[in-house]
Amino acid sequence: MRKKRVLLLSEGFGSGHTQAAHAISDGLRQLSSGIMTRVMELGAFQHPTIAPLIFSAYRKTVTSQPKLYGMLYRHQYKKSLNRVLQMALHRIFYARTSSIIRQLRPDMIVCTHPFPNVVVSRLKRSGLSVPLCTVITDYDAHGTWISPSVNQYLVSTDSVKAKLIGRGVPSQQIVVTGIPIHPNFWETDPNKDEIRARFGLKEMPTALIMGGGWGLINNEELFQHASRWRDRIQLIFCMGSNEKARQKLAEDERFKHPNVHLLGFTKEVDKLMDVSDLLITKPGGMTCTEGMAKGIPMLFYSPIPGQEEENCHYFIANGFGEQLDSPRTLDIWFERLVRDYPDFVSRHRDFLRQQSLNYSPQQCSQAIMELLQ
Repeated sequence: MRKKRVLLLSEGFGSGHTQAAHAISDGLRQLSSGIMTRVMELGAFQHPTIAPLIFSAYRKTVTSQPKLYGMLYRHQYKKSLNRVLQMALHRIFYARTSSIIRQLRPDMIVCTHPFPNVVVSRLKRSGLSVPLCTVITDYDAHGTWISPSVNQYLVSTDSVKAKLIGRGVPSQQIVVTGIPIHPNFWETDPNKDEIRARFGLKEMPTALIMGGGWGLINNEELFQHASRWRDRIQLIFCMGSNEKARQKLAEDERFKHPNVHLLGFTKEVDKLMDVSDLLITKPGGMTCTEGMAKGIPMLFYSPIPGQEEENCHYFIANGFGEQLDSPRTLDIWFERLVRDYPDFVSRHRDFLRQQSLNYSPQQCSQAIMELLQ
């Protein structure tokens, strides 16, 4: 019997979209041996030389001019991409998409970024019959996600579903599944001593500090302040692919301490969350959902105007964390962690797990599997 084939398309504008695609891929294959998956960053696949330059320019805009990015985000908030831009995307980056689809012969296409979603929607209007499932990877619904050619939307919350309905998407085409995360985050690893030994960590109050896949830990004052707690709090800085930032911290005397750990890119963030008691992070949709699934309290710093602000609002409103506006906020949380440890840990994890009862990490993969059947 032929296995069902799922083609998952993303883009490299940040790491969360592609992480979501891989999470769905691994989740589907874990749930069923009768499914084959292929994850592809479409622009990078077709233009491996040009795409990294565009992603780099995007990254520089987001980091150096966040207000400009926020203005553009809000300007386009309720609009789909106009026809001229859709055609430009198609001709410049995605002209070979139709032949890729013919070659791979998927039974379903899943898009976790708006740009491939636009291109596949365009192909469907030209006669492509493969069902298109769109997974919105934030706690907001920007207009660029929306297309009448999408067969099914999988969204994070009832609020996002309501926004799509308000923009004309039929209710029956929207399923609330939560944001997909990798199966490694579905459960907590009980072997904490083994994890600590692997990373050279101590059993003591521990804060995990993340800057997303790009390692955008750019609030220098805040994290210099965190280093003052290094005798009482174990600090794990997860720098992602930002080797330059990791090296800068490594050369700083304040971070040369046995309780300070500076990590680059790692595929074991789930393990680090299992042995951490507090997550300090930019409010990316994927990282925050992973933290929620692990039941770890969160502090959010430097949200980028736009989707990160919306993510931040959602998690704060639902009791999963607090915005980190000043060093004083950091001191309050660190003081609680030191004073009440380990009661702080068990109390907060129990509370957050109660809060997240409506979220099932595998629900997105299960929904796609049901659509396939």
